[in-house]
Amino acid sequence: MNERTLTLLHQQPVLSEWIDYNKHMNVAYYVLIFDQSLDVFLDDIGLTREYRDSSNCTVYVLETHVTYVQEVHEGDLLDIYVRVLDCDEKRMHLFLEMRHQERRFLAATSEQMIMHLNKAGPSATPMPDFLQSRLQQHKEEFADAPIPKQAGAVIGIRRKK
Repeated sequence: MNERTLTLLHQQPVLSEWIDYNKHMNVAYYVLIFDQSLDVFLDDIGLTREYRDSSNCTVYVLETHVTYVQEVHEGDLLDIYVRVLDCDEKRMHLFLEMRHQERRFLAATSEQMIMHLNKAGPSATPMPDFLQSRLQQHKEEFADAPIPKQAGAVIGIRRKK
């Protein structure tokens, strides 16, 4: 995948406190950056704090799959991109890419399944039409683009036959 098949969502420098004993960004902070980027996306489609408070609804991440492709280091500037792979009335299937801003290499990906919930249950509940419409617009924007090779990946040891 490349930037032309995803939407730029968030930019983030690698902070010094995120560097581990291997002298690159610790895996926990990849997840943190993807999570903060998800918040930006949710705000963008209208699933804001105000919406969550007034509707008594929220979202939960049901599943996430992170791939670590190339290490990043202190001070590197990162661009996070998003693509809606699929959505229905209660769920969104998102794919995020983390790219080195200057060198453009793919650093990591995060594939996420997210459910819209009523906090009272909590129980799955349909999103209002305006959210479903915005998700559908994002999905259609790259409908003709190939699916990222990391999407739908299964974890396991690959054995030679």
